[in-house]
Amino acid sequence: MHRNIDLKVLYFGTPVVLISTGNPDGTANLAPMSSAWWLGNQCMLGMNTASRTTQNLLREGECVLNLPSAELVGAVDRLALLTGTPELSQHKIDKGYRYEPDKFGAAGFTALAADLVSAPLVAECPIQLECELVSAVRFDRADLATAFTVRVVRAHVDEQLIVPGTQHIDPQRWDPLIMKFCEFFGNGSQVHPSRLATAWEIPQTVPARPA
Repeated sequence: MHRNIDLKVLYFGTPVVLISTGNPDGTANLAPMSSAWWLGNQCMLGMNTASRTTQNLLREGECVLNLPSAELVGAVDRLALLTGTPELSQHKIDKGYRYEPDKFGAAGFTALAADLVSAPLVAECPIQLECELVSAVRFDRADLATAFTVRVVRAHVDEQLIVPGTQHIDPQRWDPLIMKFCEFFGNGSQVHPSRLATAWEIPQTVPARPA
């Protein structure tokens, strides 16, 4: 039997994406998100309008979408409550965010130069997609979110994931990190406690992270 409930979160399960963009001073920003879906060679991204990633993407017109495997969940979680914007809103302060100018270093990731865009690749991610901005539109009436369309102009894939002799990824070898209701999943199982879920007071079914 179904029951009517007021759903607080609509993250039914989507891949985690690490978006790298260029800051105004030439450094790189790195942000985790999971509001992304692909069709053809284009991807739709939903981002907070006030975020550093949104500002960078609008200004630079390019980014890299880095797709982490489930085994990188610890490094991804370290980025969860970090922001590249020095001026924190009261909302972010209340949630426990802190300013971090070196997101790559904080997560333990390695930045590599891309081929066609100025934003860097995350070396540890098995899939890296260099993208150019196609469009940006307001997602809601309050202008709290922006919907971006980006076009993939070059894909880098770990050769261990490629079906030999083809241009295809072997889905049995690719184990993406999935965010489901703000919790981390891989290969169908929950793989790591989530700082984001704790900050947003979402009930967790695994032990909470030690203080």
